[in-house]
Amino acid sequence: MARKDSENQKKSMSILFRGKAIFKPLNTGWIDDHTACVREWIANIFFYTKNGNTVMIDAGYNYRRLKEKMGWLDIDPASIQDIFITHQDTDHVGALERDSEQLFKDAKIYIGEIENRYLTGEVRRKVFHGLYKLPMVKTDNPKVLLKDGEVIHIGDIKIECILVPGHTWGHMVYLIDDAYLFTGDTIWFGADGGYSFISTLAEDNKLAVRSLAALEKIIRSRKQPLKIITGHTGWTDDPDFAFRHRKEICKPFTKKYTDPSAPYDGYIENDDTEESARNIPLRKVRTDGI
Repeated sequence: MARKDSENQKKSMSILFRGKAIFKPLNTGWIDDHTACVREWIANIFFYTKNGNTVMIDAGYNYRRLKEKMGWLDIDPASIQDIFITHQDTDHVGALERDSEQLFKDAKIYIGEIENRYLTGEVRRKVFHGLYKLPMVKTDNPKVLLKDGEVIHIGDIKIECILVPGHTWGHMVYLIDDAYLFTGDTIWFGADGGYSFISTLAEDNKLAVRSLAALEKIIRSRKQPLKIITGHTGWTDDPDFAFRHRKEICKPFTKKYTDPSAPYDGYIENDDTEESARNIPLRKVRTDGI
């Protein structure tokens, strides 16, 4: 994987999904005092800060404006020493690729031991129902391999690792301080609730649905307030909304899941500005279908 692959994906995905409102990323800004977001085209990366420590969740595209947008949030790339990767797709690891700006060249990356098999070349990532192999991601960052259920502490920050295979074979979600669930590409929010993520991009959709059901069981068993934060479609603190359609899969070329009249290309970032990043909180998705 290289910068050209990020650029090529931007062009092809923009054309493929334009006008369907499939990708509805947050803009750059703050969800609350702990959690910040940077928008990179259709993808979001997140920063969680507590008592002087900051961890990064996912590393976005191989994206030229990352340092600029982190500056809008007053986050110095050099301060990031720990990056938790949900999965190794182009839009989640780009800032770690060899031909990136190397903003985080000394940071440790934390990734599931199963997901790491993509990075070693033991397994190739396939999309569009196995018909297309993505280029291999190459990074030189030191890695910490994670197991399902493992708990990591970075300073006072607690990170619980939960395996949710389906979108990729080793996809992890991260429950931070028992209050923030970073779901990567596990959940897709439609106007009427959450679904299993986009069908054409999964390794195994049936497995993804089972994983989402298992994740819901874990989350509901904790019986604690929780922000559920997605990689492409915003956040909510309503688990009923987040898991409402967990048995269904978002099918991006089916009218039920799209808005064909929407004049919306997720890759256009005109509304993502420094002024809004500094002054407008990132509100949760509407749960009333409006």
